[in-house]
Amino acid sequence: MEVLINNEQDKYDLQPYAQLLTRGFAIAARLENLSPEFEISISFVDDATIHALNRDYRGVDAPTDVLSFPQVDQEDFDLPEGFPNMLGDIVISLDRACEQAEEYGHRLEREVLYLAIHGFFHLVGHDHETEEEQQVMRKLEETVLGELDLGRE
Repeated sequence: MEVLINNEQDKYDLQPYAQLLTRGFAIAARLENLSPEFEISISFVDDATIHALNRDYRGVDAPTDVLSFPQVDQEDFDLPEGFPNMLGDIVISLDRACEQAEEYGHRLEREVLYLAIHGFFHLVGHDHETEEEQQVMRKLEETVLGELDLGRE
């Protein structure tokens, strides 16, 4: 597994999160029975950048906390032999993550990991449009965070 981290903001130091993100994605991949031969890109941006992405790609003219962009539809695309599976891109607003961590009364580390794992599960096909889907996704997210000792405080 390769995690590509793009830091496109300058307010927060991301170095403390690199290893934790990799561990979290590994746990999430195990829960989904995914081969460890995949790549995932995660970009950290400010509210203005995620606002523009949300408007341009989802038609929602407002900032959000996390966006997920799946790379390929597994049913329609066969990777050449030897190439890792690129799951897609996750974009997180660190401005929003910081606000939410304060609002929910937990550490920024937990909020960043929660958003990253939430994005991961979207990349592999989970959603939360219905109550049942939301419960499944929330259980997966909390399992990952629990294994990282970042459960609810």
